[in-house]
Amino acid sequence: MAFSSNGKTQSAMSDINITPLVDVVLVLLLIFMITAPVLQSGIQVAVPHTRQVNQLSEVHLVVTIDKDQNVFLQDKPVNIHDLSSLLAQNPKNEKKVIYVRADESVPFGAFASVMDAVKQAGISNISIVTQPLAK
Repeated sequence: MAFSSNGKTQSAMSDINITPLVDVVLVLLLIFMITAPVLQSGIQVAVPHTRQVNQLSEVHLVVTIDKDQNVFLQDKPVNIHDLSSLLAQNPKNEKKVIYVRADESVPFGAFASVMDAVKQAGISNISIVTQPLAK
């Protein structure tokens, strides 16, 4: 207890100002919301446009084929011949679900080879990633 010169007691200020903390948390939340879609797959691919597009609600493995027909599992380049074994032994894929992203300039033969490797891995739930048409 502290006594002032006039004989009254003064208490110490014990309130914590949480305004700066809230500001920092909101800025971090905003940063994560903006960067989360980029983190899903960093490979630049111009996916085809379609009329009907379903929103991705869960995060699963992503196989990407870029315009030079390079194949990526998540963001790591893989050989097309090793893709089925990598998918089969991947512990992240318990539900046997996969997203396939392919550049719109990729020939159908390269796309079919990737789809064949995915089927050989025992994955039957395959989603092809597209973009909605511009209105």
